[in-house]
Amino acid sequence: MCDFPRIRRRILFAMNWSDQSVLVTGGTGSFGKKFIEVLLEEYQPKRVIVFSRDELKQHEMRTAGFDQLNIRYFIGDVRDYQRLRRAMNGVDIVIHAAALKQVPACEYNPMEAIKTNILGSSNVIEAALDANVARVMALSSDKAVNPVNLYGATKLAAEKLFVQSNAYAAGLSTRFSCVRYGNVVGSRGSVIPIFLQQRDSGMLTITDERMTRFWLTLEQGVRFVIRCTEQMRGGEVFVPKIPSTKIADLAKVIAPEAKWEIIGIRPGEKLHEVLINEDEARSTVETKDMYVVQPSGSLWFGHEWQQNGQSLESGFRYSSDKNPQWLTVDQIKELIAPFETRTM
Repeated sequence: MCDFPRIRRRILFAMNWSDQSVLVTGGTGSFGKKFIEVLLEEYQPKRVIVFSRDELKQHEMRTAGFDQLNIRYFIGDVRDYQRLRRAMNGVDIVIHAAALKQVPACEYNPMEAIKTNILGSSNVIEAALDANVARVMALSSDKAVNPVNLYGATKLAAEKLFVQSNAYAAGLSTRFSCVRYGNVVGSRGSVIPIFLQQRDSGMLTITDERMTRFWLTLEQGVRFVIRCTEQMRGGEVFVPKIPSTKIADLAKVIAPEAKWEIIGIRPGEKLHEVLINEDEARSTVETKDMYVVQPSGSLWFGHEWQQNGQSLESGFRYSSDKNPQWLTVDQIKELIAPFETRTM
């Protein structure tokens, strides 16, 4: 299974995190909390700003030990440009993790998804440019590739905003990039906690036993974002090489004795997910453990990544069903072990 290293690798543009002020939008979410935890324990940044709209979650973070002198808590919404601009005063790095992420909720509340995921992303970009932030890294999703639901469409639009906003930076130092990866184990709405809850009933609900998904742990996602923030030039979409698994295989490992109720694919779902499609592959560079999607036809992008990897063959497609890397039974057991203890 892909395991992003704990130690810092040789980086292309030297950056000392201890000199950096870092703002995390959606800082009280599952990714934000883990990112801040790793950053504080291993990188000791000069300052961390938790930017989120939920005062209760901020209070819970403080009482859970996130109360160091170098942490600041900002109540705010990415829909509010003025508040973002105020929060970014003196900030060097922005990690944009705030989003409406639940597919059914986005389908039922389309304007709310657009206001947060697209217009909110635009506000982050504008505030970062105006505050002269050096690096902005946005989190995206495999659902942004050939989207079939509104959540994926908003993530695709946000990706385009972040990539092309490098052109707006002009003579400024601000640079924008994205990371794009698959399902995070145990995140909100993840199938693993659902299967664990259903196990005692002896019946699991499965949409389609052929369904496949990309998987990575929360910590792997955090370390990938840290690494890519160090290496970004501006304009790239970074995609990790991560394993796939069948939903049916997850069900067999979690509840081998349970029966299945096949409920069918829900609106807005795909049978298989894609992290890189055939059209993007033409401008993508492959390295040892990731792909770097370069912006095609952008005069401001230098394409230096060509020197650090190799081009992909024509027609390449990185999809969860054709992935050369699959989770074994033992690896699935290792993935679900932390959640087994939570349900006991």
